[in-house]
Order: sequence, then C-alpha cells, then structure tokens
Amino acid sequence: MKTKYIIGIDLGGTNLKIALLNTNYKIKSKQFLSTKCFKKKEALITAICDSIIVILAASNLSRNDILGVGLGLPGPINSKDGIVHFFPNIPGWKEVGLRKILQAKLKIPVSLDNDANLMSLAEFRLGAAKECKNAICITLGTGVGGGLIINGSLYRGSAYASGEIGHVPINEVGVRCNCGGEACLEAYVGNNRILEQARKAFGRNITLEELSVLALRKNKLAVKIWDDFGRRLGIALTGVVNLLNLDAIVIGGGVANAGNFLFNKIKQTIDERAMSVQARHVKIFKAKLGSDAGMIGAAILVKEGI
Repeated sequence: MKTKYIIGIDLGGTNLKIALLNTNYKIKSKQFLSTKCFKKKEALITAICDSIIVILAASNLSRNDILGVGLGLPGPINSKDGIVHFFPNIPGWKEVGLRKILQAKLKIPVSLDNDANLMSLAEFRLGAAKECKNAICITLGTGVGGGLIINGSLYRGSAYASGEIGHVPINEVGVRCNCGGEACLEAYVGNNRILEQARKAFGRNITLEELSVLALRKNKLAVKIWDDFGRRLGIALTGVVNLLNLDAIVIGGGVANAGNFLFNKIKQTIDERAMSVQARHVKIFKAKLGSDAGMIGAAILVKEGI
C-alpha cells in the first residue's frame, strides 16, 4: 500500500504555517507565509491553495498521496459543517463555508477546527498534557485562544465554539476588543498590548524576546510588565480552574518563552484567588511542541476524524 501523507495548516493573525506530515504525525517539510498582505478573503483562500500545491510539488507528491488537509483557524469554527463564523483579528470573514470552498478547489478532503483546539489536541496526545485528563491549552499570540480537554476528550461545546478564554471579560468596563466586546482578556494580554506597554515603558520599540531577556536580567521595567501580564492571565484562569478543576494549564506561543517570570506569577495569582482544592491540584506547563503544535493537531484531526 502506498504511503499516505497529511497536510496540516495553522492560520494565525500573522502567519500561515503549512506542513507535510506522515500518518505518525512526523513533519517531513514545512513552510511559513505572512498573512498580513492578504486583506481580502479571496486572496487568502488562494494563498492557502497555492501553498498546498507548492508543498506537494516540492515533495514530488500528487493529490492522490494526501489523506486530507487539516486547517486550524482563529475564532469560532463550526468543525462539523466546516464553517468559519468570524475571525476576531482578520477582517472580511463572516459565516464562510471554507471547507466546501477548499474541497472544490483542491479536490482533497478538508477538515477545519479552531487553532487552539488543534494545539490542545496535539499537546494532549504528544506533548505537555499527555498524562492529563482535564486541561486547558492556551495560545498567546496576536490573539489569545484556548482549547479544553475534558475527561480525556477535546471539548467543543454545543455550537462548536468553546474555549474562547481570550474573550472572557476580566473587568466590568475596559479596553474595547477586536471581537466587539469590552475588557476581554485578549485586549490586555495579546502580543500587541504587551509590546505597546513595553514601548511606553522603555521609550522605544522592543521585541518580546528582548523583553524576556531583560526580565531574566532583573530589569525592573521588564519584570513589572511580565508581572502585570501574568496577574491578568492568572485572574482569568482562576475562574477556569474553579469551574473545571483542571489537572493542567499548558501555555504556548511566543510569550511562553518568558518562562518562570510568567508562569510563577500566573500560579501565584491562582493560588491566591482560586479555591484551595482546585489551586493545589493544577499544574502549569510550557507547551512542548512549540509552533508545530497547530499543524500536528490538524493532522490528528484528519487521521482520526475527531
């Protein structure tokens, strides 16, 4: 029997990541593409299709060699019907039947889900949450996403839209969020917000990597920014921990590289504010699969038809 492959795609507010994987979820090749230049929906759909064609050609494969395409997307996704309800940080998408569009263009089976759900699936099967039955996995980037593993299964909710921790309000009033809500967690801990705070504090542009290095060197301004960030995230997670009595919180995305400065503050906040039984039980881990998690999760979605 001829070897089959899977294409896993992770679409974020900044990058489109695409990988060719075997059915054991090992990445054979991958490509990155900036999504900032695709202002129109049609252009982004074309870019997705073109990227698939390019990665197939580079690997000397045809459509017949592909088991399916898995696609992780930001925002609420109806994975059953293949519909994108909307993207919080990418304009022009509302109730788009993306699976049907892509299958018509590619002539390959396509599966869709929320990007954080797929990151959670990958970390649960192969990464930091492997030994956990109840966990939340959070992606911290342009947006803030969350995926839930409950009793050893991916939990999607009644409308396939669960896990949106980035849009949990952390104040009664506050900063307006891209989703249209007010005082959402994402408006306070998304990458853009952190970089804005850092720019004001240091009087110049600064990267997340530099901010992490400065904190490790005990720079007071950098430490305060990460403390504020960790406290806000910890407040939101306190409610989740109390409600769901989790085994683990897994944190991924570039922000997770801040390491213990971030994780210790999150755990401290949860310990101070959550109920004692739940707080004692939960552990915090850095995601193990890094930027590959979404693509690996997309491949799992295709192979297992979850």
